[in-house]
Amino acid sequence: MLQAIGLTSTPRRDRPPAVDDLTFEARPGAVTALLGPRGSGKTTALRLMLELEPGRGITYFRGRPLHRIAHPSREVGVLLGDVPGHPSRTLRGQLRMLCAATGVPAARADELVRTVGLAGLERRRIGTLPIGADRRLGLAAALLGAPHTLLLDEPAAGLSVPESAWLHERLRAHAAEGGTVLYTTEDPKDAAGNADRVVTLDGGRLVADQDAVEFARTRLRPRVVVRTPHAARLAAAVTQEARAARRPVEVVTEDGNRLSVYGSDCAAVGDTAFRHGVPIHRLADERGGGGVAGQVRSVREGEEAGGPEGRAAASVGTGQPSGATGRGAADGRRGTRRPMRSPLRPLRYELHRLLGVPSTPLVVAAVLLVSVTLALILGRGGRAELPAVLAGWPAISPLPPAALGAGLLGAFSFGEEYRYPALTTGRGTVPRRPGLLLAKLAVAAVVALVLGALVVGIDLEVLRFVYGAESVPVPRNWTTLCVSWLGLVVGCAWAGVLGAGVFRAAAAGVAAVLAVPVAFVPLLQKVLTGPSVRSAAGLPARLREFAGPQWSPALDRWLAGVLRVLGQPAGVALSLTLTGLLCAYVFTGLRRKARW
Repeated sequence: MLQAIGLTSTPRRDRPPAVDDLTFEARPGAVTALLGPRGSGKTTALRLMLELEPGRGITYFRGRPLHRIAHPSREVGVLLGDVPGHPSRTLRGQLRMLCAATGVPAARADELVRTVGLAGLERRRIGTLPIGADRRLGLAAALLGAPHTLLLDEPAAGLSVPESAWLHERLRAHAAEGGTVLYTTEDPKDAAGNADRVVTLDGGRLVADQDAVEFARTRLRPRVVVRTPHAARLAAAVTQEARAARRPVEVVTEDGNRLSVYGSDCAAVGDTAFRHGVPIHRLADERGGGGVAGQVRSVREGEEAGGPEGRAAASVGTGQPSGATGRGAADGRRGTRRPMRSPLRPLRYELHRLLGVPSTPLVVAAVLLVSVTLALILGRGGRAELPAVLAGWPAISPLPPAALGAGLLGAFSFGEEYRYPALTTGRGTVPRRPGLLLAKLAVAAVVALVLGALVVGIDLEVLRFVYGAESVPVPRNWTTLCVSWLGLVVGCAWAGVLGAGVFRAAAAGVAAVLAVPVAFVPLLQKVLTGPSVRSAAGLPARLREFAGPQWSPALDRWLAGVLRVLGQPAGVALSLTLTGLLCAYVFTGLRRKARW
């Protein structure tokens, strides 16, 4: 059971709250419609339930608030607006990535593709899906964790009649299995025909909570729909004749040239228009299609009359008042915007995220192409040093293409797409989870190592093929050069990851990568090239004495090589940059926890 108690959004700029003291419940085994005109607070109410919006009150999902549910995607399935995800990702790739986020087996994605009727479209890009398939994908994403409760915001908006019928049939099937379904709508006929219970909002406040049969009987009054260029004139004439005949007729003006006449019929309205010389463009009988405003008005009339369909009771079966501001409301405030633990499988999620978009192979292909071209140009002259030739690193470039590409891929790690994909893209900022950061750093390091090895290997083979094997000898210190090279590309990849993670933008990650050679290296070159009276020579031997006799001499040589690499201006600058970014990442995470 879903129980919303005293939901009140935080007012903005001296405006009334979008949702004010909203209390209702949605029962398991039933479909509940949250009905109201545009701007009535339906979407804000859903966001308050999901703790995406600041405010007061609390929502219980089977007796627990969302921030106390260990795996929320297994309790609540959500579709707010469009389906979150990169438009270039395939439908199957998107669902598999979300499977990693929710901690369910990847086979669940294929199962849901068949369940929602998307078989055959697995390799279709999300950005190319029609609206009907997009909503089916959104429903599949909401059902990934096999949740008990479904929350959907205007799920049938823009759908054709068959697509809408299929969607509501699927929601009905979920409720029949014992689940709870709550969806928002602006159409009273939709609510009456597809829901078991209708909760009506207006101005952010609850005005009615009724059974769907009772709602249809009392609120969906028959009406006559009229279109005429003289709507005001016809409305005055119909009202005047109804008063003279003492008949209870109500005339509502909609969209300027459209009238809804309640308590009359087509013949009477047509006769009135003929007598007053008013041209008629449309005249039809309808039932329940007069828009939400008219339904809300009739609900208010029922409240004023004190009828049985008046405002819902203040309690929802828990004994707590409608305006709950006690421990439950305080608990809701404490839980607002608390980050959840998704993704539950960060390494698998990160692999799907990286490999599921075309930007990754495009960046790799561009790096290889540029590196080979620069290597051929540098090797042709014969004056550039061999490491620069193999890396495709001309003197005018601050970094080689491989380092720039690794930094760019690392900067893409923290993007808008991550924002809690298991529920909604508006779940908040990326949580400061050590496991997630380690997964991103590990994947970025592996990609950087593979990219660095590919660049050197391909450049070497191309140079030998074009200029001959004797023109490209293998240097004796190739191991030190390899360590320096791989350390550079991995360091740039990590700088991109941490820069984007600290500042929440891929551009910040790229800026962090470029700051190393552009700003820090020239400064350190001036410092390190100055006069020196002391040297760190002999540090490996002193460390070996400190560690004990088990330290082999071969390790001395490796440690000395690492120290020589780190002692270069680029190595020192990159080490300082990574240390500073890591400290900033940890500090911002601790500050956010202190605010909670």
